[in-house]
Amino acid sequence: MKELLPLLSRPSRYLGNEWGTVRKDPSTLQARVALAFPDMYEVGMSYLGQKILAQAVNERPRMQAERVYAPCVDTAAILREHGAPLATLETDTPLARMDAVAFSLTHELCYTNVLYMLDLAQIPLHAEERLGGDWPLIMAGGGACFDPEPLAGFMDLMVLGDGEVALPEILERAAAARAAGTPRAELLRQLTGIPGVYVPSLFAWDGPGKPVRPLLPGYARVEKALVPDIENAPFPTSPAVPFGQAIHDRFTLELARGCTRGCRFCHAGMVYRPVREKTPERLEAQLVEAVSATGFEEVSMLSLSTGDYSALETLFDTTFSRCAAEQVTISLPSLRVGSLSERIMGRMASIRRTGVTLAPEAGSQRLRDVINKGVSEEALVAHVRTLFEHGWQQVKLYFMIGLPTETDEDLDAIADLCVKVRDAAGRHVKRLQVTAAVSPFVPKTHTPFQWEGQIGMDEIRRRVYRIKDALRPYKRITLKYHQPEMSYLEGVFSRGDRRLGPVIESAYRKGALFSSWRDHLKLEPYMEALAEHGLTPEEYQAPRNPEAPLPWDHLDCGVSREFLLTERRRALAGSITEDCRYGACRNCGVCSMDGRKSRLTAQAAKTEIRPRMVFFKRDQEDGPDVRVEGYEAGQEPPAAPTGEAPDAAPKPDLSERQAQYRIWYEKLNEAAYLSQLELQSILERALRRTRFPLSFSAGFHPMPRISFGRALPVGVESRSEWFTLTLRENLAPQLVLSGLAAQMPHGLTPLRIEVMGVLERTKQAVREDFLVRYSGSAQDIARWQGQWAELMARESFVVERKSKNGPKPTDVRALVAEARPEGPDALRLTLDWANDYMSPVNLVRAVNAPITPLAAHLLKTGQEFAGG
Repeated sequence: MKELLPLLSRPSRYLGNEWGTVRKDPSTLQARVALAFPDMYEVGMSYLGQKILAQAVNERPRMQAERVYAPCVDTAAILREHGAPLATLETDTPLARMDAVAFSLTHELCYTNVLYMLDLAQIPLHAEERLGGDWPLIMAGGGACFDPEPLAGFMDLMVLGDGEVALPEILERAAAARAAGTPRAELLRQLTGIPGVYVPSLFAWDGPGKPVRPLLPGYARVEKALVPDIENAPFPTSPAVPFGQAIHDRFTLELARGCTRGCRFCHAGMVYRPVREKTPERLEAQLVEAVSATGFEEVSMLSLSTGDYSALETLFDTTFSRCAAEQVTISLPSLRVGSLSERIMGRMASIRRTGVTLAPEAGSQRLRDVINKGVSEEALVAHVRTLFEHGWQQVKLYFMIGLPTETDEDLDAIADLCVKVRDAAGRHVKRLQVTAAVSPFVPKTHTPFQWEGQIGMDEIRRRVYRIKDALRPYKRITLKYHQPEMSYLEGVFSRGDRRLGPVIESAYRKGALFSSWRDHLKLEPYMEALAEHGLTPEEYQAPRNPEAPLPWDHLDCGVSREFLLTERRRALAGSITEDCRYGACRNCGVCSMDGRKSRLTAQAAKTEIRPRMVFFKRDQEDGPDVRVEGYEAGQEPPAAPTGEAPDAAPKPDLSERQAQYRIWYEKLNEAAYLSQLELQSILERALRRTRFPLSFSAGFHPMPRISFGRALPVGVESRSEWFTLTLRENLAPQLVLSGLAAQMPHGLTPLRIEVMGVLERTKQAVREDFLVRYSGSAQDIARWQGQWAELMARESFVVERKSKNGPKPTDVRALVAEARPEGPDALRLTLDWANDYMSPVNLVRAVNAPITPLAAHLLKTGQEFAGG
């Protein structure tokens, strides 16, 4: 696949040589797995789950995890045209030659992309078609696997729950089976002994209204895999650092897993119970190691409800100053109203105050009680007022429409609440903006609302327009809403059954791809596919009978059906259920502590299943954290904070300039396909990893003082590139050169260094030398070399090229100082940029037209400055 890089748009998506990638000697490996994310690189590189799985596998000396993402449709067309199969990033190995391909299913609208990737990999789509060949195991995990029935016919197995323990064990058993010559069907039966492993072919389904039947004795119910103690679970502190701009381009630190707030619509809050936290000491160590190892400028402290982490005050106090000193910002997503103290708000405000997101979910208190949100209007307005007082100016509020029992009065309450939030800002908030983001409710499996219906597209639009009309008179309030077609489609597959497998395949054949992207979603292929198979969306979106079997009843997340039905009854009665971490236990079925019997029997037999949290307990809103419980009995707790943040050391002047250097480097192999913007990000992070005293620009977003030479076109190699670097201290040049070399990814190698004046301005080259190497028949190469001889004999050769102001006539002959053959297949080229500039790639294509990108390879060999 990598031989086609010159033809691909955004080739950096497919390089696989990012900083932090793991490479091992293939001869030492017993198992290799492709971790497949069914979306593009920039989305997949933001997903923490894939990074955790890679860490869990790569910790094993004889295993390797590699990555693969869904290519864009243009790249897929090029792969098909050249007969090239989809391959892994790290080693360019076709997926069909891997031992396993493990998909991460984060939502239902990625299902056609799974088939797309298997098809591009030239792997049979259906599990039964792979029984007789030497195909990799095709498996999946992730939140959507708690109702995987629509994909049952395509997967050999799926993993429910925490995959970091299950995946290495699956690979180990698969390697042993391969060595022993064990048939695939027998291997699948053996894998059922691993907690969380679901083999769809070992269950049968007789149609709507019928329960799923087990075909293997003793395998009637699949319990989710659970890591009871994430404190010591595999976690990546040196993951691959993305080249391109990832959607969430930052280091993600997992504080906790699970949530017991009990929001009745929330799938993740039910299936990832119980709550399990890491200690502040472990988190601080992981953060320090990660910032040093990756060079990220931002750290996101993540969990399902970050503000509920029981030692947040302590963690923030111990990490804030360290991050601020290194120009690393901290973000706290997934915040619940009232979960941040004023101390934390104040310290965050000193770093960055871009915007904050809160999720009241419903406008009226009545409906918030129905969904068990546990947020009052008074608390929300008070929380927002405090944010405004600390300098925040933008607030986004998330709401759902179509919730069970919702009325028009509840819709009007959304508008009323937005106005009250806006009015909580004083006159000092000059750039005030309140955004209401509205999404239709989609019923999810394993929740108290799994039996409820979903409103249709016309009703979604009516409710959105009602809110829009109500907000129309008010300034500084913007309404945004989720695409109705997307939610409509999600509602079909979120509670689907095996009849939808052929629908997914038909929709894929009709062109349904990247359906979670607004500009790619096509509803027509899905509607046509449903009709062809005698199905309608409404039968999947309709309410379900609580007494009837459900297609996912055989898949056990630990939360019992009885608990969900009780919570449904409490919802319809408008009753609140307290968080069991702080209130009474409601016997959901997960925990085995205090004499309770967990539904997760296999894992409860090994260890007690209980919440792992409450290291510190806040006695009052702004008071200190006090440790009340640790992981181990008798563990000596550290001293609790006094309630006042420690005095910070005097901050250095980060804009000071003491030394400037010009560093020359080469850009070879895969690195040639990095754009200038990507190169800048890579270099900034490499410099952060060196721990050099970088000089930063002034302003709200300080940046390291780096300047570059003329941008090299993507795909062109060079042995003569440079950039300038300014430091706050005068370091020995060779120390700078060697320190940077140790932090650069493959293909980017510093060669030499020059000391410049601290305020010396940089100059651009007026001449550049290139070696053009041709690939083709002897006749073609002779013709291309001859075209250069013809050019040099002419006085002018004018072509039109694109510019910012439209087409621009350019005399190519005036730009070529020298062109002479070098050997049978190359050309030495000197280009003169004294009066004009043109991309060397476009220049070569203009002279040698027609020529394909695969036929001419450019290498810059030198450059000359004016007067040099």
